[in-house]
Amino acid sequence: MNEIVQKDNLILNLSFEFALMVMDFCEVLRSEKRYAVEHQLIRSGTSIGANIREAQHAESKADFIHKLKIAMKEVAETQYWLELCKFSPVYPDSSALIEKVEVISKVLSKIIITMKSKP
Repeated sequence: MNEIVQKDNLILNLSFEFALMVMDFCEVLRSEKRYAVEHQLIRSGTSIGANIREAQHAESKADFIHKLKIAMKEVAETQYWLELCKFSPVYPDSSALIEKVEVISKVLSKIIITMKSKP
């Protein structure tokens, strides 16, 4: 595991590993000249972790939650692009990435719900 990622922060680790997987998948898309989807997926798939990392330096609890909600929006967009790939007969299978992003979605949801319930 890359030393940049914090060992004790599950969501940072998950999102960082996912971004690396997205980068690899997008290289395949690029090699197959699937530029439109590749461009959208690289942007949304790596933005998840960027927003989560930005949330680590939030100015307030509300700011933290807001940044994680932005990450959730990027999760939804990423799921869309990955599902297009999965169900298209001419695109590579994205099932493994879909499974990973679903885990990230569940963890993010739990963090947001927990933070909202705290005074």
